[in-house]
Amino acid sequence: MSVAGLRSVWIDGIALWAPRLPGWDEAAAILRGEQEPPAEPARRPSPALLPPTERRRAPDTVAVSMEVAARACAVAGVEPARTASVFASTHGDLAISDYMCETLAKTPSLTSPTKFHNSVHNAAAGYWTIATGCYEPYTAVSAFHHTYGQGLLEALVQAATSGAPVLYVAYDIEAKGPMATVVPSRSMLGAALVVSPTPSARAQAALAWEVAASPAPASRARPASLALAGGNDMAPCLPLYEALATGEGTVSLSLGTGLLLRLGVSRVEA
Repeated sequence: MSVAGLRSVWIDGIALWAPRLPGWDEAAAILRGEQEPPAEPARRPSPALLPPTERRRAPDTVAVSMEVAARACAVAGVEPARTASVFASTHGDLAISDYMCETLAKTPSLTSPTKFHNSVHNAAAGYWTIATGCYEPYTAVSAFHHTYGQGLLEALVQAATSGAPVLYVAYDIEAKGPMATVVPSRSMLGAALVVSPTPSARAQAALAWEVAASPAPASRARPASLALAGGNDMAPCLPLYEALATGEGTVSLSLGTGLLLRLGVSRVEA
C-alpha cells in the first residue's frame, strides 16, 4: 500500500497478552514463526499496579487490560498519569454479565456490590485511571465485530488532534453461561499500543493510515495466529500485530459495513 498522502503516526509502545501469546517479545517471535508457542497456557496476568487485595478480586477484563496497558506505556516511556487513553472491548465483562443476569433472576437481594460496579463497560478504564492517578481523558468504545478498528481509529484521531501520545487498549474475555451460546468469545486476549503523532527515539514502527469506503473484506490473521487467540472476539487485532512483528505489511480493519481502516506498517530507520 502506498503511503503517499496518508496520515502518519508512530507506534512507541506495543503489548500483547493471551494464554498462548504471553507478552509481546515472545508473541512477536511466535507470530513470525521463529518460536513455538508455550506448551502450557500462561496463568492470567497479575497487574502490579493494583494492591494485592484488589489484584485478587479484579475480574479478568481488568487483569488483562491493565497488564498490556502498563507494558505498552513502559516500552513507550510515557507516564500513564499524563497519557490520554482509549479502551475498547466488544462485550465488556461477559462473565460478570452472566452472573448479574442469573442473580437478578434468582436471588436479586444477593447481588454483589463489587461485581455490580465491575459490570459496567468502562470498568477496566476506571481501574486504570484510578491505579495510575490519571486525570487525562479516557474513551470507552464498543462496536461489536468492528470494535478493534473503531477503537484504533479513535486513538489515531485523538493523537492527531491533540498532538500528544495516546494509549490504546483492546481486550475481551471468555463468555459464560447462556450468553456463550450467542456470544461465543473464548479465552482471554489483551492488546495495547501507544500511538504518537511525532517520531521519537522510542518509535517501534511507523503507521500510515486512511479511512476508505470499500466492499473488500477486512484482513484476517493466519490460521495459526487465530488458533493461538483461542476464539477470542478481539482476534481482529492479530493482522496488525502480525505486521508489527515482521516490521512491515498492509492491513485493513473493519469499521462497519463498507468502511475500512487501511494501515501501512513500516520499520523505523535507526
